[in-house]
Amino acid sequence: MLESHIAGRSKNQSVLLMSHIVIGYPSFEESLRLVDVMVGAGVDLMELQIPFSEPIADGPVIARANQHALVAGTTVARCLEFAQEVTRRHPIPFLFMSYYNILFRRGISRFIHDMARVGVEGSIIPDLPPEEAGEYLSATAEQSLSPIFIFTPTSSNERLNKISAVAKSFVYCVARQGVTGQQTRFSHELDAYLARCRRATSLPLALGFGVRDREDVKFLEGKVEIVVVGSETIRVLNENGIDAAGDFIGSLRT
Repeated sequence: MLESHIAGRSKNQSVLLMSHIVIGYPSFEESLRLVDVMVGAGVDLMELQIPFSEPIADGPVIARANQHALVAGTTVARCLEFAQEVTRRHPIPFLFMSYYNILFRRGISRFIHDMARVGVEGSIIPDLPPEEAGEYLSATAEQSLSPIFIFTPTSSNERLNKISAVAKSFVYCVARQGVTGQQTRFSHELDAYLARCRRATSLPLALGFGVRDREDVKFLEGKVEIVVVGSETIRVLNENGIDAAGDFIGSLRT
């Protein structure tokens, strides 16, 4: 379903937009309203981050949101309930994003079964390399879910090919080294990297880490199929509230 959704929407849009929330931040009620506002603003798919105490791929904005949600009592069970509610309310695909310890502690097969039960269509686990993902890959295949893997600018061509061999639906291309939320120079320096990504896979490409405005999105049109925006939305949310976050998402479309 995820692949067909991406293909279908790509026929009518130059690039798709994937947004990101931390479940339980600022609260579960506000998280739910934020999803509603983002879907209304035109996002095509969404990452739901299950908070973790050591979010190593995330910069300070998202890391603080993770910590806030955990201190407020967010649990995996509550995140599953939240996911079930948003998949019921909205027709777009939702993906879980979290870290391997979350899956390991719950039990990988159990976690993947829970994903399918609540209607989540795939997952992004940035600290799980393909070499150690055997049980995860078997479980996602059994449930017809999409394991989303990550390309980085420092990956060799051999490494990109190895990741491509196990990826499903799309590949997440990190725009630069480092963590989320830092400044990224959207210039033609990215072109060579994205060309290597294209050679490694026939799947759609998503690009994230540092997307901040409509100019960034315009630059990526025709280069990738999906643009990912995360930290900037949370910055806007923190400064001006949920409605402003929705306006920000809408501004990326106009």
